[in-house]
Amino acid sequence: METNFNEQQKEVYRTIEKMVTAFESKDIDGVLSTYEEDAIVMFEPGNPITGHNALRQAFTEFVSFNPNYTFSSHEVYISGDIATHIAPWKMVGTLPDGNKIEQNGLSVAILRKQSNGNWLMIQDNPHGQFHLNN
Repeated sequence: METNFNEQQKEVYRTIEKMVTAFESKDIDGVLSTYEEDAIVMFEPGNPITGHNALRQAFTEFVSFNPNYTFSSHEVYISGDIATHIAPWKMVGTLPDGNKIEQNGLSVAILRKQSNGNWLMIQDNPHGQFHLNN
């Protein structure tokens, strides 16, 4: 669907691309630059983490898995200065002990347009499917 995005949707999508690229490159500053200061991220269902210091620590731990993400599609919906990005994902990585890790989920991210025109995430839930599985 991202090929049909209008210009604003493409701007939102670029924020998501920037985050994923930085994450896979272990660029924690680049990852954090895609989030508002008080953003929340659900690294684990039901356990939100907020604030750049806490997010830095969590992202630093997760990049040690050498993650590689693939997305089957992307949807972006915008209402005023708020956008929702939805994307099913798969991740393959390697744990510190050398074992392979594979995960998948439904990413649901909420972004807000900043005064400078950039879009930043305010909520990021890579486990949007969690309640469907319980």
